[in-house]
Amino acid sequence: MKKLYGVITAMTTPFADNGSVDVEALEQQVEYLINKGVDCLYPCGTTGEMYLMSEEERKLVAETVVKKAAGRVTVFVHVGAMTEGETIRLAQHAHEIGADGVGVVTPSYFNVDDRAMVQYYKDVCGQLPQDFPVYVYVIPQLAHNDISPETMQRIADACPNVIGVKYSFADMTRVLKYLRVNNGKFSVVFGADHMFLPALVAGCDGTVSGCSGPFPELFVEVYRLFKKGEIEKARAVQDEANDLVWLMKGGADMSIFKNILTFRGVRGGHVRKPLLDLPENEVRDLYESVKAHI
Repeated sequence: MKKLYGVITAMTTPFADNGSVDVEALEQQVEYLINKGVDCLYPCGTTGEMYLMSEEERKLVAETVVKKAAGRVTVFVHVGAMTEGETIRLAQHAHEIGADGVGVVTPSYFNVDDRAMVQYYKDVCGQLPQDFPVYVYVIPQLAHNDISPETMQRIADACPNVIGVKYSFADMTRVLKYLRVNNGKFSVVFGADHMFLPALVAGCDGTVSGCSGPFPELFVEVYRLFKKGEIEKARAVQDEANDLVWLMKGGADMSIFKNILTFRGVRGGHVRKPLLDLPENEVRDLYESVKAHI
């Protein structure tokens, strides 16, 4: 089964002035990221404002990205939704359109105990082919629910197509424990952009990075240097990348990503309410800061 690796860009979803998904801008973004050398695309996740889209809009985004990528890079679609039924439908749709796999965030908002968590992934994965890869997406600071390494092992035991975890909380100790699932044969991709290189050294397969969307080059270079064994050079480039990560507030405001994409020649579009676009004065200040890094 295919897995995520290297620079996995968590894509934004560009919205047009009328509020619809801007398909042309999304296609531009796919082409831009592929041309910049990213390894994988990950649409419809947190950076893609997934909970602010309808099921049909999410399917449109997934179809657009898979079609435009045309097999040139790996595409995993995030399909986790607020209801189990929608999650299953989105996962089945991703398989039908030719995505390489899916990510499924933990249930959100309501408390879910370990027994219910294992059952949830059994129910979702049971509706997919056993050779269609699934990553469990753990982001407790937003989803409210967490998954311990012990529970992750139970999920992996119960679901043959769960091949890894996308972990988006900056806890390296947890990362090391996830790396021991399935006797070390479990793919771990880390969502903390500023810790990409340390995660690679620890044994992770890559980073799912929102910050690599506006600025792919430095993340691509970190991975290239790591693969060559040039760790000191990779560390210097990671330091450069971290300046940008902190400039972009680590993805706390998707409007920052979209404005930088626009600045770099890719139509970023709007965010969707209740999120708000940056005020014009903040956009001007952001552009001045960005110029110093290009």
